[in-house]
Amino acid sequence: MPLRLRGGGGSKRGMPAAPTVTPKAVIHQKYGAKACYSVEEVREAVDGGCPGLALPQQTRSVYRCSLDLPGLTVVTPGTFVRKKDAEQAAAQIALDKLGIQPTANAPSTPEEAWDELIARISGFFADENFPSSSHPLIGHMCVTFRRTGDRFGMIPMSAIAACDVKVIGLCKLIDPKAEFDPLLVLSLIYNAAKKSPGVSVSDSNFWIRSQKPYSPEAVDLALQHWSGITNPIEVDGIFVPCVMEDEPKTIRLTLSHNEHYMGDIVSKLSASDSSHAVVSRTVGKASSEIRLYFSAPNVQFVSEISNNVVSSLGDGYMESLINKRASFISGQTIYGDAILANVGYTRRDSELHTEDVTLSNYYRILLGKSPDGNYKISRDSILVAELPSVYSRSSWKGLSPRDLLCSFCRLHRLAEPYFVVNRVSASCKVLGSHVSSEEMDVLKNTENQCASGGKNDKENPDMFKCDVKIYSKKQELLLEYSTADTWSKESDAIHNSSLKVLIWFCSYFKQPNKHVLKLSHSKSTDGFTICPDNFLHEFAMFLSIYGNTGGDDSSTCSTVGSLSMDTSKQKLENNAVLAHVDGPDSGVFPSHGSLTCISYTASLVVKDKTNRYMLESNNEFEFEIGTGAVKNQIESCVSQLSVNQSACFIAELPPRDLILAAANEFSHDLSKISRDNCFLEFSVKVLQVTEPLEDRMEKALFNPPLSKQRVEFAVRYINELHATTLVDFGCGSGSLLDSLLEHPTTLEEVVGVDISRKGLTRAAKSLHQKLSKKSLMQTSVPTAVLYDGSITDFDSRLYRFDIGTCLEVIEHVEEDQASLFGNVVLSSFCPTVLIVSTPNYEYNPILQRSAMPNKEEEPEENAGPCKFRNHDHKFEWTRSQFQHWATGLAEKHNYSVEFSGVGGSGDEPGFASQIAVFRRMASGQDEVCQEGELHQPYELLWEWPNASLPSH
Repeated sequence: MPLRLRGGGGSKRGMPAAPTVTPKAVIHQKYGAKACYSVEEVREAVDGGCPGLALPQQTRSVYRCSLDLPGLTVVTPGTFVRKKDAEQAAAQIALDKLGIQPTANAPSTPEEAWDELIARISGFFADENFPSSSHPLIGHMCVTFRRTGDRFGMIPMSAIAACDVKVIGLCKLIDPKAEFDPLLVLSLIYNAAKKSPGVSVSDSNFWIRSQKPYSPEAVDLALQHWSGITNPIEVDGIFVPCVMEDEPKTIRLTLSHNEHYMGDIVSKLSASDSSHAVVSRTVGKASSEIRLYFSAPNVQFVSEISNNVVSSLGDGYMESLINKRASFISGQTIYGDAILANVGYTRRDSELHTEDVTLSNYYRILLGKSPDGNYKISRDSILVAELPSVYSRSSWKGLSPRDLLCSFCRLHRLAEPYFVVNRVSASCKVLGSHVSSEEMDVLKNTENQCASGGKNDKENPDMFKCDVKIYSKKQELLLEYSTADTWSKESDAIHNSSLKVLIWFCSYFKQPNKHVLKLSHSKSTDGFTICPDNFLHEFAMFLSIYGNTGGDDSSTCSTVGSLSMDTSKQKLENNAVLAHVDGPDSGVFPSHGSLTCISYTASLVVKDKTNRYMLESNNEFEFEIGTGAVKNQIESCVSQLSVNQSACFIAELPPRDLILAAANEFSHDLSKISRDNCFLEFSVKVLQVTEPLEDRMEKALFNPPLSKQRVEFAVRYINELHATTLVDFGCGSGSLLDSLLEHPTTLEEVVGVDISRKGLTRAAKSLHQKLSKKSLMQTSVPTAVLYDGSITDFDSRLYRFDIGTCLEVIEHVEEDQASLFGNVVLSSFCPTVLIVSTPNYEYNPILQRSAMPNKEEEPEENAGPCKFRNHDHKFEWTRSQFQHWATGLAEKHNYSVEFSGVGGSGDEPGFASQIAVFRRMASGQDEVCQEGELHQPYELLWEWPNASLPSH
């Protein structure tokens, strides 16, 4: 059976179940702070222990809980693995003893909720139910009791909406639309207050007060919250204009000691009356008091909203007043100009809580709404960090993919993500790099039988796969992701599927107009099923801000402004041009898959002035090369530096939103600077490099490492053939070419081809240093050339070389591209000998076990259903798969092929790295090979001698 994960269980139709009130929540509602939980940790032996054995045995921590209530103490009779389970159990025991039913008094219908809303509002102004000293509403009462005249004892109705969660819950039960419309909440409170006994409400404003004088005790209780300070409080907020062409700006708010702060705020919006403040729910962190404030229309209009009476103003008029930006960041409908401010009374503060809200805060809140925004914020790296393309437990930093997806859904007021985890018995399928559609059908038919029957032995552990469903708050399906990938850990399955969904959302947010067209096709081939109507409805506000009617595919999520990105000229720059490289070359370079730690600073420099604004700095930032975890230019820079080297480079300006989000105290100044008048400068230093897991696994088991064994294998063939020319296809950073220079060979010319310029640049530096030393020693030095180009394109300059090598390269491309490479090399390049190596999939379990510190620890990396050695591998072949591929190519192009390998003895399960050696046989192929003789698509990047190093 699938494991449906979303707080609670799932319904039979696959929809998330409605959340239920927990026992602990019921206790809190009744007793509040008077409920005291005490959790005790206990050590107990795990199952399978041997009683009475003198030797230490394995134990685990479990918990029991006692709960103290007024007049009652309970203790859990058993123990629990998790603390929260022990606390919930104790709360349930207390409820049973007290005879409390969780839902006995909770309203279940709109009518019951309406009656309770009336009673609750009335209770706030009755002496016997006057708010306690810890209730935030007492702060509002404190202000009103300091007034004199007609306003004594009056508070704005929005204060109730801001302070009392239960009132909001009742409003949502009366009308579910209240969750997304603070004006509707105000309407419900107003109409309920008019029917509340003991409460006085005006027909011309939104003040509310008690009909009878307040008791001296109530006044004294409220005034205890006043420190006696009479000086006005000044705090910064953000003015968010309704007109999209106008930019948000900083505004100074002055809050007087004897006036209600909501009135002071909306006075900046030219409200007709200071009670006409409407307040949103909290924005950003739930613990903050950051809210949006806007001005309500006249009382008659507001009162008619909850009565479903069409106003004389008309729905179209109100539609035109929607503040799209404010509505997007709050998830509620905000009308007209708005102010974002961090002001309010809380249960933690006896005084009015105030804190400045800067433009940087505003744009960080906006950034948090993007699928990758919270990842950037969690890593404290807005300008450098990117959401990685792959998940691995050993190298992932920041919030986990599951937490990021949950946060994204909450911020967009969607239901919690719904994870359906299926257990797949590994004993019921043959592991391999690919499963055909026919095999997949068989697996689907037998999966349930395998999951429910048979023993789960250690040699064939069960695997997990996870599907994800995203629902709206109304339980309407928006998106579903299904995958065939399986993982040895349930958590890995959840995190990897969560990451796939986040990446999909990132793609949508970056090019919304392009994806709107695609959404018309509900089924796609990448595992995603979209419900277009539901999806577009939920993200309509996002589209109204960031979409455009022209359908420009290059649009980005950047609001209009002086620093906005010119998307028509936007170009992705992969390479960083380095300047001021400092420090000696340590010889330790980051490589694909290595965990690299850097320090960096990012500064915005004004061209025509001496001003320099440091936007972001990080003393230790760790990421994995090749996972897309940082900006392309940062990785390009880092890949050209060795450990303890530093460099500077000029980078493309990111969108205005990101600059201001990172700017902190400079955000106000930078909002006025023209984009054309500044540039972004990075200073980067490489602190530490940890080699890739694949290399660590190989070194743990082989001496010398497999990489050196592959070089020695190639050297044997070079000397055996007396080869003078060699081309290395997919040379990367030149490790093979560099190693060949350390061996005595007959080579006179070595050539490297790769599509990565940053890898070729590093190869050029390494080869240049080594060849310079050899020339000074007056030893024979071969010619060396590096070309930038694809190994699937033919270049006539490399025709008929003695030896071609392609070591551990083909697994990094798709299988069809690997076949294309084989055809191009053997039919067009026509080397005398071609050596191709690739990982032997069957050897992986041995390598993975060798990388574990102890037998009980699981491997840190799970790179997919077949546990590839590197997450960048698109496939890994068994011996039979590799031999089938190579034999077919050899027969097709008149080559012979023999198989060998390095690493291991060659007995079962074969070599760790399997090798095919192709030898060209005498034939009439020359004409075919020479047809493209003048075809030279490769770009010459570097050569030795008579060449300087390529620019960084």
